[in-house]
Amino acid sequence: MHLRWAVLALVLSVVARLLWMLCSKNGMNLVDLHVYVDGSASLLTDRLYDFTYAEKTPDFPLPFTYPPFAALVFFPLHYLPFTVIAIGWLLAIVAALYGIVRIAFELILGEDLAGTPGWHVASVAWTALGLWLEPVRTTIDYGQVNVFLVFGAMLAVRSARWWVSGSLVGIIAGIKLTPAISGLYFVARRRWLTVVWSAVMFGATVGVSFLLRPAEARRYFGTLIGDADRIGPVGSVWNQSLRGTLSRILGSDVQSGPIWMVAVLIAAVLVLLAWRTLGPADRMGTLLMVQLFGLLVSPISWSHHWVWLLPMVLWLLYGPMRDARGAKIIAGYWLVTTLIGVPWVLSFFQPDIWTIPRPAVLAWLGAVDVIGVLMLLGWLIWQGRAVLRADLIGLRARLRLLFGRVETEASSLS
Repeated sequence: MHLRWAVLALVLSVVARLLWMLCSKNGMNLVDLHVYVDGSASLLTDRLYDFTYAEKTPDFPLPFTYPPFAALVFFPLHYLPFTVIAIGWLLAIVAALYGIVRIAFELILGEDLAGTPGWHVASVAWTALGLWLEPVRTTIDYGQVNVFLVFGAMLAVRSARWWVSGSLVGIIAGIKLTPAISGLYFVARRRWLTVVWSAVMFGATVGVSFLLRPAEARRYFGTLIGDADRIGPVGSVWNQSLRGTLSRILGSDVQSGPIWMVAVLIAAVLVLLAWRTLGPADRMGTLLMVQLFGLLVSPISWSHHWVWLLPMVLWLLYGPMRDARGAKIIAGYWLVTTLIGVPWVLSFFQPDIWTIPRPAVLAWLGAVDVIGVLMLLGWLIWQGRAVLRADLIGLRARLRLLFGRVETEASSLS
């Protein structure tokens, strides 16, 4: 594909999103962006965690659920007209998504190859397609922050400077706690200075919060930080975490009980086994294992949190295991399910977002992302066994050859 066609596809995608936003009845709903903008303004009255936005969500008034540091980051936005913020937010998401795709290619192929004209075209084309995958599509619809957080984590992994990587991880974790899982990547890579500095920077965001808004900080870190119900309905089909999936299948919220704990333990073992099959230079694969584990074990992983599926598709199609049997099938699974938007389709069949019991077929279909991750992990483990089996066969052949030579030499000596 020539660059001009890729750029045209991206421009048309952006224009389509802008027209939907500006001309359709619901295009400016952007409920989460309203929470960021209007909620952060509540810092002026020390009522941040009493704020709710219900204009477009009367069945679930949306509270501000992020740490106080996030409100400090969003605070300047409330001085701008909301339409200006919305358009700027959309364009910034597009730019960040391009950055995600470009860095993914750098981590997969190397910076030199990823910087060639052909891969630049691929980066633009995949950005255009990525705008229509459900995690990005719903991120835009809600005015969510997910793409920026993924971009921040990708920048952290790309950098070889411990203070840059650690600062980025600490800051994005200060904005939203879930990206803190990115620290496990640096543990896996044994970049200990980065791990320590990311903890220091996260602590700095907490310290700034206590310094500027002590009452809000005490309330968040004292009582609200572990309240998953405040974030939203755990059993809704939009929640694609292990807890949400198990709750829908079993018909009631499993909470953080023994069923969830066993599921988390199994997921941890599978992720570890899958990670051990990756090559030592596979930075993208390691990062994906960490982030997918985080999405599984988080109490709530809305479908728009799964932006990591786009880099995962790129890794499957262009990474070191691209020629392994099944890689393209798994990539196709994710492309089809995210282009359709399975949770979005199923949301029309749930009577309300709070009711967990639903027909079994819908409950299992609602496990689309969890099933996909388990399928990926199982495939990686199987590939690892195949490689180990091939290595053992090769070792046996070399040993037979060696012992054959020894026997021949011994016979000649005798």
